[in-house]
This record gives sequence, C-alpha cells and structure tokens, in this order.
Amino acid sequence: MAMILDAVLGKVLDQLLSTVVDMKDRAVKFRDTLNKLHSTLEKVAPMARQIDGLNKRLDKPATETQKLIDQIKQGKELVMECSKVDWWNFCYKANSQQKLQDLIDSIYEYFKLDMQGNINIIVLENQIMLSEIHATLMENVPRRTELKGLCSPPEPPAFTVGLDVHLRALKFKLLNNHHVGSVLTVTGTGGSGKSTLAKKFCSDKEVKGKFKDNIFFISLVDVEAPKFRTIVERLFEHNGCKKPQFQSDEGAVYRLETLLKEIGKNPMLLVLDGVLPESASLVEKFVFQIPNYKILVTSRFAIKGFGQPYVLKSLNEADALNLFRHSASLDQTSSEIPDNVVKKIAKGCSGSPLALIVTGKSLSLEAPVVWQNRAKTLSKGHSILAYSSSNDVLHTCLQNCFDDLNAKVAEVFTDLSLFPEAQKIPAAALVDICAEQRDEDDDIAMENILELVKRNVADLIVTRIGTVDYNYHYVTQHGLLRDLAIHQTRNLPTEKKHRLIIDLRGNNIPKWWTTQNEYHIAARTLSISTDEEFTSDWCNLQPNEVEVLVMNLREKKRSLPPFMMKMNKLKVLIITNYDVNRAELENLEVLDYLTDLKRIRLEKVSIPFLSKTGVALKNLHKFSFFMCNVNEAFKNSTINVSDVLPNLKEMNIDYCDVEELPAGLSDIVSLKKLSITNCHNLSKLPEGIGKLVNLESLRLTSCTKLEELPDTITNLHKLNFLDISDCVNLGMLPENIGELRSLERFNCRGCTRLSELPYSVTELESLRVVVCNEETAALWEPIKPMFSDLKLEVVLIDFKLESIS
Repeated sequence: MAMILDAVLGKVLDQLLSTVVDMKDRAVKFRDTLNKLHSTLEKVAPMARQIDGLNKRLDKPATETQKLIDQIKQGKELVMECSKVDWWNFCYKANSQQKLQDLIDSIYEYFKLDMQGNINIIVLENQIMLSEIHATLMENVPRRTELKGLCSPPEPPAFTVGLDVHLRALKFKLLNNHHVGSVLTVTGTGGSGKSTLAKKFCSDKEVKGKFKDNIFFISLVDVEAPKFRTIVERLFEHNGCKKPQFQSDEGAVYRLETLLKEIGKNPMLLVLDGVLPESASLVEKFVFQIPNYKILVTSRFAIKGFGQPYVLKSLNEADALNLFRHSASLDQTSSEIPDNVVKKIAKGCSGSPLALIVTGKSLSLEAPVVWQNRAKTLSKGHSILAYSSSNDVLHTCLQNCFDDLNAKVAEVFTDLSLFPEAQKIPAAALVDICAEQRDEDDDIAMENILELVKRNVADLIVTRIGTVDYNYHYVTQHGLLRDLAIHQTRNLPTEKKHRLIIDLRGNNIPKWWTTQNEYHIAARTLSISTDEEFTSDWCNLQPNEVEVLVMNLREKKRSLPPFMMKMNKLKVLIITNYDVNRAELENLEVLDYLTDLKRIRLEKVSIPFLSKTGVALKNLHKFSFFMCNVNEAFKNSTINVSDVLPNLKEMNIDYCDVEELPAGLSDIVSLKKLSITNCHNLSKLPEGIGKLVNLESLRLTSCTKLEELPDTITNLHKLNFLDISDCVNLGMLPENIGELRSLERFNCRGCTRLSELPYSVTELESLRVVVCNEETAALWEPIKPMFSDLKLEVVLIDFKLESIS
C-alpha cells in the first residue's frame, strides 16, 4: 500500500478550528475576523474529513491539497500570534488582520473553485474509463452460438455469370464512397439476379476485409408484411444481446441507433434484400448518420429519396448461353443436343437468369426429341411461359411483378403487348390509348408510363436529351414481361376478352378467321399484326365494342379492313409499319364512318388523301404523322383540312417529307398544339398561321430549310411555347415578336444564323425561360436585366441526328 501523508486536510483543519475556538476570546482585537474564520471552518471541516476517508479507501495520497494544508498550518501559528499582539501595535494588527483574511479566502477558493474543477476532471476520466471497460467487455463477451448467423449473409450460388462487372460497380460505389448518401438500391425485374448479386457482394474478399463481422443480411423476399421491430430484435440477437421489448417503432429506432454505434468500431454494411412497395418506408428507419455505415437494398422498383438506383439488365447472349448450359447439365456430360437447338431455347428465355435456370433444369437429362420440340415451338413465337405452371418459381416471380402494379399502371403494362416484340413503342401512342380509353389527362397517362419504368417492368429511351416532351420518348419491354402481359387474358375465350391480340404472321390465322358468318368479339382494344407473307382477305369481324385499334404492318401495301366501318365506338386508331420502306395505305374511305374517332397516329405509311368525301371527323382532336409520305395528301387535295377536321386541337408532323402544310390548316381555329419537326423540305409557313388564335404551343424543331417566320405569327396572343431549335437557316425573328405577350418558354437552340434580336423581345412580359446555345446566349445577355426573372438555359449543340429507328 502507498504511503499516506500524516498531514491530511481534515486533520489540519480540525487543529486550526480548535486553535481558533481557544484563542478568539483572547485576541479581542481580531474577534470579528476570527469568528468569520470559525464559521468557514465549521462548514468545510465535514467535507475535508470525507475527502480524507475517500483518499484512504482509494489509497490515494493527498498531494492535490498539499498547498492548502501548508497554508492552514501557517494559519494556526498566525492565530496563536494574534492572541499576543498588544493593543497599541496598530501596524502589526493590520498586517495580521490581512493574513487572516487571506487564509479565509484561500480556504473558500479551494472548496468553491479548485475542488469543483478536480471533480469535473475526475468525472470525465471515469467516463472514459467506463467506456473502455464496456468496449473490452463487449469484445470478450461470449456470443450466443445458437443465434450466430441469424443475420449473416447467405453464400451465393457456386456458379454465376455476368455479375463481375456489377460487382465492381457496387464496390466502387460503396467501398470508396463514390455514392451520394448511405443507401444504394439495386433494382431489376423479377429474376434478374438482384439477390444473387447482393450475396456475391457480401462474400467478396475485399468487402469482407472492410466490413469484417459487421455485415448484416436481412431477407424480406418471403415476408408479406415485415415489421421493423421484428427486424431490430433479430439484429440485437445476432449481436449477442438480449432481445429488447419495444413499445413503438420510435423506441426501436432509438435502441437500434445505440446498438449500431456500440458495434460500429469497424465499418458496417446492412443488406435489405427483396424490399416490396409496401415495405419501402422501412428503409428510412434504418438510416443513421454513422460514419462508414452503408445500406444495400435490392428491390424490383426504384425507392424514392435515395438517389439513382443501380439497374440490372438482362444477360447478354454469351452469358445467357453459359448459364443455360450449366443449368441443363450440358457442361458436365457429353451431349447429343445440337448447338442450334440449345441456342434457340436459351434465346427464348430473353436473358432472364431465372428463366434460364428454370428452363435449363426442366430440360436436364431429357431426350433430344424433347429439346427439339421445345426449340420448334419457341421459333414459332410461343413463349417460354407456355411451359411454366402457375405454381412454379418463374411464373410466380413474374406474376408478382404484375401484381405489384396498381390498376391503372397495370392497364398500361398490358397495353405494351399491343405492339410487336422487341420494338420501341412511342410513348405518344401509349398516351393516346390511356387518355381516351381511361379518360386520363395526357400528363397523368405519361406519369403512369414512367411508373412502369420505376417498377422495372419497362425501359424508357429518350431520343432528344434535355426534353420533357413525350414525343421523344420510347418504351421497350423485356420479352418475358410482354409474354406475361399477353398471358393475363390468354385463358379467356376470344369472345369474352376485353383486349384481343391477333397475330397473322405467315398466314398463321386462327380458325374462326375464315368463317363465313360474322364473328362477334367483346374486346374494347384490338391489336392486329401482319407481315409480308400475309395474303388472306380480312375476316368478317363484328367489332362493335372496339375503342382502340392498333395495326402493326410489315407490308408494302395494305388495304384497311372493311370491318372498321362497324367500329362506331372507335376512339383511337394507331397504324404503324415496321418494314424498311413506307407502306401504302388503301381504303382510307373507311375513316368517314368513324365519327367517334378522337385520335389518329400514322407511322411510316403513305397516304394518298386525307378525305375524298369531305365528311367531317367532328370528334377528332389529335392527328399525328410520323415518317409518313403526306405530300400527295397535302398538295392535291381539293378539300380543305379545316372542313374535315373542324375541331382538331393537336397536330404532329414529324420526320415527314412535307413541303408545305395542308390547305385550310390556318382555318382550324380550335388548334392548340402544332408540332412540325425534322421536316427538312418545309421552307415556309402559311401567312394565315396568325389566324390560329387559340394556338398555345408551336414546335418547329429541325426544319432546316425554314428561313423565316411569317409576321402574322405575332397574332398568336395565346402562344406560351415556341420552339425553333435547330432551324439552322432561320436568320431573323419577326420585328414585332414582342406582341407574343403570353410567351413563357422560347427554344432557339442551334439557330446558328440568328445574329440579332429585334428590340421588341424586351416586351415579352411573360417570358421566363430561353433555351439557347452559347452563341445565341450572347444575344440575350445584354437584355436579360430588363426582365424580372428570365432564365437562360445554355445547352450544347448536338449535331447528331436523333435516333428514331
């Protein structure tokens, strides 16, 4: 035991107190000061004796109080001397009086200030000591072996393909902090390998080297409604802690954060695998501001609020074939199955890892004739799902993708099946269908299309960067998902289906097609696809309920079916030719019978006329031509388009060889949107365009021969959007363009010949945004201060042609 000083604080204080008591009556001249010293000593003496006792128990020397002890010893001698001072010795009295007061002040200062400071230091030291002891205990506490592995990541499959590039991307984002935020979401359609990638990531040597034992894997794949508190309990048990009882999710959040901070000596990785739409809110509760804490989420859809997801696409042909051969055990035994048969079946799986594995296992060890029959049916356009029962893993996985969608988005999903496989579907065509058949606003319809993309059941291609105009948006769909969309109505009898898809490739026509009697269908949506081998006559169809007709052609010439005259409820007509050359349409007279028609979209066809009879399509609101030959129809018509389309609100003429606009277009005063883009032979607009007094949007993108805008355009007082981008020969704007008082957005990007602006542009009081390139921006900068809140959006000129193939 260490030596303890004899002169401890309590002892010397007691001695001083005793001396003061004995001497204060003798030293009359110092009585007031000694009474004060007496009172002070009585207050601090108990504390001093307690300090002595604690120091003794802790075997701690009293070195911290040594200075005070020395002062108190001197104070005892001072009191003794005070009792001997004569009454007449005023100088000595004053000096002793000051020394007594200094002693009182020293005692007071120690117990008021020094002692409190020492206490604070000791408290902090003890806290640090306790924290270190707790950490040591946590490191050495035995784990509950029966629960070890409760949240440990599962081992990935022994054989995987196509994941190495994705693994490198995830490591780049999560290990090197190149991802904004702590949460990274991996998305992809059902069966794309998201869970396999997550497991492979957790088992990677570099990942394990960083996160060590702090990798927690929570699978929500088979949990219908996972509870946050249950997951937190599992994390506590996994880490060898007693399962707590939570009264609320808020309490669980607090306790989880405390746990993670305690075990967060090393970086931590939490994997939430298979998050469903209804469980998306769970992710937010796991987010904490803890250094080196990362969360990896796998889900079939993008989760809002956590940045851009990492999307898994289908396997390429080589990887798909490799995985299929392995699943079918073709790499383990000598095989009698021809390579071309194997490739056909693998191709039918559309690059889906799940489909390749399931199909491969189903064919493993089967006779060659089974393989050949499977390849033959797939070559004829049948789906791999035809060999999938409603209970197997492939069908269930894909069906779950569909079941996740709400009713309106699910309808858009099935609408994709109206168009040929592996084609880019114009978003504008889908918008037309949704808007009219389900009475939706165009923007709402486009929002539902974008929801499909978020749910990874469709992909979006934008052919013009930086635009929100859906005329430049195209939708594509994974082959198996399209098969699933068709499958939704396949089991119903033809006469009861509300969506009917007729594929007439190679004269492979259904039996009822050749019947002499009228064939009634209940479908509200009808899709008919033909190819160059289809030579049969149209059947005697009775389509009284059809509201949407989609015709997918691959022919040089096609006559519109006579049964269209019976479609008195038809609202939307979409005719698309997928052949290299334009298809010539005949029998356009049937349009005169479609009085309820509201939208027409024609793509890659030649039309000889708009109307021969002049019958007005009074309900038609939108007419779109895309890559069409319309010169003959526009030039030689003896009938004004305003007579045929008196209530038209929107006209789109894109990538057409039009040289001039149809006669009478300027008389359609109901027109609100006019889009003429990539029409490189159009050299001028009609002078009468100023009569379109209700026009709100005028788009003249990439009309490269257009040299000027007519002055009458300034009469369009409701125009709020004007786009003359990439009109490279347009050299000037109308002098009085400032009269367009409603103009809010003006796009003049790529107008390289535009060298000056008329002064009247300063009178565009509603102008808020000007889209331009660097050269034209220089024209706007000097006058920008004249506007209250004008924004210049400067973009680079892209001389590449927009991709439309």
